[in-house]
Amino acid sequence: MSTTAPTLGTFTVRPLDPLADAELLHSWVTHPKATFWMMQDHKLQDVERDYMAIAAAEHHDAFIGLHDGEPAFLMERYDPRYVELVGLYEPRPGDVGMHFLVAPTSTPVHGFTRAVITAVMAELFADPATVRVVVEPDVSNKAVHALNEAVGFVPEREIQKPEKKALLSFCTREQFETAVGVDR
Repeated sequence: MSTTAPTLGTFTVRPLDPLADAELLHSWVTHPKATFWMMQDHKLQDVERDYMAIAAAEHHDAFIGLHDGEPAFLMERYDPRYVELVGLYEPRPGDVGMHFLVAPTSTPVHGFTRAVITAVMAELFADPATVRVVVEPDVSNKAVHALNEAVGFVPEREIQKPEKKALLSFCTREQFETAVGVDR
């Protein structure tokens, strides 16, 4: 599926290749702007290992997001019944968990990250089985909270995960469509 953002171009995703994409991913996840990704000290082999584990996982997938055909973001989709949120909330049928990371750049483009999260959400909701998207960003990641709100997420409560205190938030298809102005 592809999403076009006026003035910003076309966004698509492809499956991540843990070996072929490891060097690119390593540069993204270890960048100072990716602190909330919690991989700052990872070596290339650590990134390969982590993404090979995701590729082998039954309930977790990773994708490289492309902007006009060039790698620009990382997207992860997971089933919160089995990954990330087990025992931390009551999952519903159709819940899908999501993570995204925009590649670092020395020339930021206004509105780009919002266009990325919109494309990620459109990709997730392209699957008719997706009823609600679940996220659990660090409570101190105010920038991502604002982006989440812009695409329709509603915070429910803070939860304690092993690695962080997180803000559990949800976004239904209807909330997303209303937030981004999709006509039905």
